[in-house]
Amino acid sequence: MKSSGTSEIETLRGSITSVGFASGHRFVIGDWRRSPIGPFADVMWARPDGKRVLLGEAVTAAFVNSVYPLDEVRNDPVTTERDGRSYTVQTGELQLHMRIGLAGLSLPPRPRCFTATVENWCARKLLDVHTYGTSPTGVVEWYRTRTARRVIAATAGLGSTDLGELAQLDRPLGFGLTDPPRQPSHVRLRVDLQRTLSPDRMSE
Repeated sequence: MKSSGTSEIETLRGSITSVGFASGHRFVIGDWRRSPIGPFADVMWARPDGKRVLLGEAVTAAFVNSVYPLDEVRNDPVTTERDGRSYTVQTGELQLHMRIGLAGLSLPPRPRCFTATVENWCARKLLDVHTYGTSPTGVVEWYRTRTARRVIAATAGLGSTDLGELAQLDRPLGFGLTDPPRQPSHVRLRVDLQRTLSPDRMSE
């Protein structure tokens, strides 16, 4: 899948969890056990005032922001812990505690061409999400879900402030290629990225 002016495929394997709360705060957590920069976790945070904030360690934030440029990037390490169906995410000020439901969808491996065509069409029609496209920075992406589960319960706090009850994700979140499903969800998947090389890199 390499063509003139594009780089080799970069692959991430892990999960994306998306949750919203009655206060209007919405979060998308990337938890990657494999990536070009090693294992990492990040949080994309859509605040009620419309500001989009990226939380993660400096190297993590730089990598994610090169694909999805947000309004603010904070060097704020993200830790995650999974214990059965309980899932906890924590940064310096944010604490998320979630309960994951049973698997509602399980899919086998499939080629990128299927994800870019049939799968993308079905995802748009059924869930109003995209599985293929180009990010705001020009990175071509393929999202291949392996399992999808609902988040059935969650609490969140910013410092001592409770963010309210679990709620559907109001759109748009404005993070890049696609909004997540409206229903809070935990998706295990593989993401492939292909960047466009700059002219100086192409001449090396």
